[in-house]
Amino acid sequence: MADPSSDGRTRKTNWTALWLFVLIVGLIWISLPTVLMIVVGMPPTFVAWIIDRSYQKSATYCVAGMNFCGLFPYLMDLWMGVHSLKAASAIVTDVFALLVIYGAAAFGWMIYITIPPVVGTFLTVMAQRRVAQLRTLQRQIVEEWGESVAHSVTGQSN
Repeated sequence: MADPSSDGRTRKTNWTALWLFVLIVGLIWISLPTVLMIVVGMPPTFVAWIIDRSYQKSATYCVAGMNFCGLFPYLMDLWMGVHSLKAASAIVTDVFALLVIYGAAAFGWMIYITIPPVVGTFLTVMAQRRVAQLRTLQRQIVEEWGESVAHSVTGQSN
């Protein structure tokens, strides 16, 4: 009997975990200041990923996008200036920089919370307008063709 742990899915997961580990170690070794900035700046994205149980991960994408937008200018300063741990530590300990980074993530949460109801309301208004247009068209057809048209559509007979 075959060992259940030796199936292809487990091997694929093990290889994925190994390559992810190699990637992280390589990034830390090559670019520790950048990794420090990402580790300190991106926890709101990680929290959104944990909290978001939906299949689409909409909250994660909203928060991650805005969180990265807040972090990116400081990463650019680090990359275009002195790429050192001292420079990264100066950015990470700057209260204004943290306010911008975490404020952008909070804005991502606000987008995630406010946009779906607005879109839902807009779609409801559009559907109600379409129903009103169809009722007007229906009245015009009944006036032109007579009441027998309305009864034949609903399945009722005279």
